[in-house]
Amino acid sequence: MMCGGFLRVVRPSAVGLMSSLMVKKSQVCHRTPVSIRYSGSGNSEEEKISRFPVPYKKNLPYDIVELMEEVELKGGFLPNVFKVLAHRPAEFRAFFAYYNLLMNKETGGLSKADRELIVVATSAHNNCLYCVVSHSALHRIYSKKPTLADQVAVNYEVADLTARERAMLDFALTVCRSETVTDKHFSSLEAHGFDRDDIWDIAAITAFFALSNRMAHLTDMRPNTEFYNMGRVPRDKRSPGTEDDRP
Repeated sequence: MMCGGFLRVVRPSAVGLMSSLMVKKSQVCHRTPVSIRYSGSGNSEEEKISRFPVPYKKNLPYDIVELMEEVELKGGFLPNVFKVLAHRPAEFRAFFAYYNLLMNKETGGLSKADRELIVVATSAHNNCLYCVVSHSALHRIYSKKPTLADQVAVNYEVADLTARERAMLDFALTVCRSETVTDKHFSSLEAHGFDRDDIWDIAAITAFFALSNRMAHLTDMRPNTEFYNMGRVPRDKRSPGTEDDRP
């Protein structure tokens, strides 16, 4: 999402950091770097995750480093979107604050799996490799369905969806393609149990990830390899950093 497992892998205390990010924005971290590795110039193909410079950790504001460390500690790896967006710290803060409001809200009729499925379907339409791979991983984790996101990424119209999921994705793709939204769309969604706030959420997630998809294209952001196996590998065969029961 840009995307993919950012704030979902963070403890509640770390999520709370988002409300104070702007207060600390002028502070710069001068601690010795720990396990988070930055390529800086991206000299090798292995290290190249963006067309733009990836900042060294020691040069980043303290609040951003603290959030990154929380994410890596909980999830076992740091999604590349954090490193790439750190190129512009103020925009990093704004991006993740809105991401958190949309994807981690505790109210409304959309489950975490629903939200991830919207991202997969619309990101596939927008040809965003990073978002499809990372959010497919999260959908597998939350839904416990190891193949549905793959189907949706290829062609949601023939995927094994419920009638409710299909109505949700039909509307998300209407928004994604900038087609005219009518009262008929609302009626269809309401018939499947969605209320007006849910409809807003579907549209807002779609719109936010349209931005994310395009920034991923701009930067040529590459998915972390860890995402590919998340939610697929049995518990007893998992390697470190591939948790499949995150909060």
